[in-house]
This record gives sequence, structure tokens and C-alpha cells, in this order.
Amino acid sequence: MDEKRNELKKIIMDTKTLPTLPGVINKLNSLSDNDKSSVQEMARIVSSDQVLSARILRLANSPSYGFYRVSTISNAMILLGVNVVKSLAISSSIFEIMEKNSVGLWEHSLGVGVASNLIATKLNLPECEEIATAGLLHDIGKVIISLKCSEAEQEVRRVIDEKRVYMREAEQEIIDTDHAEVGGWLAKSWFLPDKLSEPINCHHNVAAAGSHRIKTAVVHIADALIKASGFGDSGDSYVPQIQQAAWDILKLNEQIIADIVEALEDKLVEVKNFSLELQQGTDAVAN
Repeated sequence: MDEKRNELKKIIMDTKTLPTLPGVINKLNSLSDNDKSSVQEMARIVSSDQVLSARILRLANSPSYGFYRVSTISNAMILLGVNVVKSLAISSSIFEIMEKNSVGLWEHSLGVGVASNLIATKLNLPECEEIATAGLLHDIGKVIISLKCSEAEQEVRRVIDEKRVYMREAEQEIIDTDHAEVGGWLAKSWFLPDKLSEPINCHHNVAAAGSHRIKTAVVHIADALIKASGFGDSGDSYVPQIQQAAWDILKLNEQIIADIVEALEDKLVEVKNFSLELQQGTDAVAN
């Protein structure tokens, strides 16, 4: 089974066929590692690609972040931070695929981003924007599995229907890994910081998280709440139980969860409207 898993990893990590934008991203990585680089310099690099800039601004103005007047890349970098903008730049083409091929998964991801931000804000956690980004990207591995391993994806869906199990259990049976680990591989290959890659990799196993257990616990709970709300389509028919580790790490109680769920209902109306606007915009361009 290890051989099968390693072979799959090679296929998935074949950078020649990954939907990324390496030229801009490599330059951005170099600048972000240089303490002397300014936000304006980094913004200039991203702004050199007009399509990429438009996608980033569209996501930066989504309900996941609560900013509705982000009009420039430099403004987005100041409000969201370099890591968030970098991750949005890297993932923007993936989201384009999600919008066209899997609206349900796209809406689920948007919902988890919003819920992650809401939970982080409610608990007065630092770096709410990065937590929201981790939520937005948490299921990115599902998209790559669908792109790179379409036959295996069909087998996974067959196992889900026949055995009535969670998607990650079916993935483990068929491909000896799961979308969370695949997402973690991708995040590492894209040079995303651990504070983003770890919640992606461990959102189904909070106890396995290391330095970023709080962020991981938030994304885990956000994922469960969005599944429970029925918003979007994660591919799972069942709502997973919130892991005890997440309750303990965030010091949650039922009243806090109830308050978050109540606030989330209104937010999801915004998310649905945002998603419909994007789909109508895409349809208009296609026609």
C-alpha cells in the first residue's frame, strides 16, 4: 500500500500539470522571504497579472473576510497579510475549476472560510484572516484528486454509496491517503506557511496537529458546522462529530457553539448571494 500511496503522491505533485502560476508565485516567495521587501513591491508583482489580480480581489471581497471595499492588491496585502494574499494567488486557479465543475464544493469551501472567521472572531483569536484562509482552502485536496485521479475518485464515490462511510474513509481504502493529506502536500509544494498547511492537513485529525492546533481546531469545527447546516456539498452525506480535542483546545461549550450557529445563519445568506453573483458573472462571460 505504501508503494501505491507514494506513486499517487508523485502523480499529484507533478508540478508540470498542477494548476498553479509559478512565475508570479516564485517571485512573490522570494520577496516575502526578504525582510527589506515592501508591500508595494510584492503588490506590483501580483498586479502584473491582471487575471490573477482580479481573482484575488474577488476572493478578498468575499464574505470570508468581511472586507467589501478591497480595490487594490496592496490594500489586500495590508488588510489580509502577505501570506493570505499569497495563498489566494496560488489557489485562485483551483477555485476557478471548483466554480465551473463543482459549485457545491466551492460553496462548502466558502462557507467553511466564513465559519472559521466567525469562530476565530468570537473567541478573540489572533490572525482571523489566516484562519479564514485555512478554512477556505481546507478541501483543496479534493479538487486535485478529482483532477489527477478521476478513476480513483469514481471508486471513492462508489465505496461511499455502498458502505455509507465518510469520504476520507473511502479515500483511504481506494488510494491509501485522503484529501486532507493531499491538501497538505500541495500546501507544502506551494510554500505556504505551516499555519495554513497544518490546518489543511489535520482538519480531520485535530490531535495530530503540532504548532497550530488552535487554527486546526477552528477549521475542524467550521467544517462540521457547515456540513450540519447543509450548505454546499462536501461530498459527505453524514455530519461528523466534533472531536474532543477541538473542544478542549478552544475551551468551547454548548452555549458558545449555539451563538456561533445563530450568527452563521445570516452569514450563509451572504455567502450564497456572493456565490450566485460569481456564477452569473461566469455565465455572462461564457455567453
